[in-house]
Amino acid sequence: MIDGPYFVLTVLGVLGCGLVAGVFYGFSTFVLKALAELPAAQGVAAMKSINVVVLRPPFMIAFIGSALLCAVLAVVTFVLLPDEGTVELLLGSALYLFGCFGVTVAANVPRNETLAKLDPGSPEAAAYWPTYVREWMVWNHVRTAAAAVASILYVIGLA
Repeated sequence: MIDGPYFVLTVLGVLGCGLVAGVFYGFSTFVLKALAELPAAQGVAAMKSINVVVLRPPFMIAFIGSALLCAVLAVVTFVLLPDEGTVELLLGSALYLFGCFGVTVAANVPRNETLAKLDPGSPEAAAYWPTYVREWMVWNHVRTAAAAVASILYVIGLA
């Protein structure tokens, strides 16, 4: 069984991955869906505001902190190679780092950057908005699932 500081790191990994999964789940289930029902100019303006506010410490500490924690857990697990939980902890770390953090950087952020350049009331914004919502939502589902499964794998690794 995992114990000591390694146990604490793993529990923090469970909490961090689970918290981020919950935030993304909220976006998948109601936030972006509600924004998509607004007129394009209002949806674009609201999402642009969200994309600025999300960069503040309350979310970024959880999001980037969890990525750092997953990286540390992966290294510690690889070095210690515990008798139990090694596969689950390494898979959980990989899922969060690549499926959540990596997908955010490679898929969601570029769409946010494109949206940021558009005037909410412009025809270009109105034309891009449905594509943005559809594509952003698909990638948000991926990162939500990756963070949630990472959290579950960390719990299994503790057992």
